[in-house]
Amino acid sequence: MISVVVPIFNAEAYLRRALDSILSQTCKDWEAILVDDGSTDSSGHIAQEYAQRDTRFKVIHKQNSGQSDARNLGMQHIAGEFLLFLDADDFLHPQLITLCMEAMQRDGSDMVCFTYDRSYRTMALVKQFLHLDAPKPHYKFYKEPPYITTDDIFLYATEHSHPKGIKERWAVKHCQAWRCMYKTYAVRDIKFIPGIIYEDFPWWSEVLLRVGRCTILNLPLYFYSPNPSSDILSTSQEHKIESLRKAIEAAKSVYADAPAQKRKTWERHFLAPFEQKLRKKEARL
Repeated sequence: MISVVVPIFNAEAYLRRALDSILSQTCKDWEAILVDDGSTDSSGHIAQEYAQRDTRFKVIHKQNSGQSDARNLGMQHIAGEFLLFLDADDFLHPQLITLCMEAMQRDGSDMVCFTYDRSYRTMALVKQFLHLDAPKPHYKFYKEPPYITTDDIFLYATEHSHPKGIKERWAVKHCQAWRCMYKTYAVRDIKFIPGIIYEDFPWWSEVLLRVGRCTILNLPLYFYSPNPSSDILSTSQEHKIESLRKAIEAAKSVYADAPAQKRKTWERHFLAPFEQKLRKKEARL
């Protein structure tokens, strides 16, 4: 029913935790496509170890070419009706797949949005600064979680951290690919742009045009771990700026022929914050 795509590059310190969180899902009807993007540490061996223990894990080894290529390749091999992304240094709430699948089947949605555990991220940053082990998560389990369903995701999706004119409680903040579960048919042929960071922005922008009905679960179902060696934290300022320029231009081209109202809403809630971010980065050089 569900395919989880996990791009992996030199994640040996985190990978077991990520894969164990898939094994711990209350829903067992999943496959995990582990794309080893030319790791030079033991990540590829760890992936193979899990595949030998459980055939639901499928491993693809490739030469290093970045997270976008790894995700694109992973999507070519999925068999599930639903699609989920998991970064190798993060992990999942045990109920994530169950809650999202139930919502999709109940509401007939193309996409279910959730959020990440912000308190865990804060604790992880503090412990990282103090050179302590990562904190252990405390899971809250949900029987009948609150939700809303919309046929116009543009009314709720935004890149603003503190959005105005959007219901704060239900705002779908930021455009990371991992913050939603998708109907595979709706997004499978949307490609991530190779060779850049901020690749989620143009991808997500096109997703918004593809989905019809969307369910919003305001639940912290994803655990994001700050990783100093991640692309966004370890790359040069020049590469960040060039990547952001390419991402913005690619996203603009997607919306060139979009319906006027959707284009205006997207420009206000997504394009404007990214263009502002670009101007700030350029000013610092």
